[in-house]
Amino acid sequence: MPIYLLTDNLIFPPINGAEDGIVAIGGDLSVERLLVAYKSGIFPWYSENEPIVWHAPEQRFVLMLSQIHISKSMHRVLNSNKFKITFDENFEFVINQCANITRKDQQGTWILPEMINAYTELHKKGYAHSVEIWKEDTIVGGLYGVSIGRCFFAESMFHTESNASKFALIKLSAFLKQHNFTFLDAQVFSEHVATMGAHEIPRNEFMNLLKDELNYPSLIGKWSV
Repeated sequence: MPIYLLTDNLIFPPINGAEDGIVAIGGDLSVERLLVAYKSGIFPWYSENEPIVWHAPEQRFVLMLSQIHISKSMHRVLNSNKFKITFDENFEFVINQCANITRKDQQGTWILPEMINAYTELHKKGYAHSVEIWKEDTIVGGLYGVSIGRCFFAESMFHTESNASKFALIKLSAFLKQHNFTFLDAQVFSEHVATMGAHEIPRNEFMNLLKDELNYPSLIGKWSV
């Protein structure tokens, strides 16, 4: 089927017919368009020198917060005083670390400068959030994502200290569960998140979850532990 080319209008085509999960190309990364996209089960993901590509995968990778698995080794880390956690203390540092950290079997990054600028604006509007994991006075891990209604869309994570990103994900999941979120959307398969109990669900099932969670007010503004 032909690929839908976005116009200045803040609308997306139906996602059911998205070939290979690609809904549309083009448009912009304005706060308004990003919010419409996430509410529609769509997110941007593309490489340098490409147009913006908007995705809604046929299989969505989600972590149900009631089913999260914590290993014995991570329980020991959680019960130690090795790390401390903050939310929304240094969003720009976290997203830049996610963009620049070296990853195995990955060349370059999809977190381009325009993506950093766009999600930083979402953060300023209170919809994008960061988790910082500290070892003494240094941020050694973290993640960032978008929250609308009671949905959290995890975008990327990093660590420079072993277990720091898992610590961030576990602590964030506990926070979300405390505020009555039911799932965390990891979008596409990640072995790291899979070890904690995330699994793929069909797109229509994900959209039903999304629809339910969007019925609630968004937790806008700075989050705190």
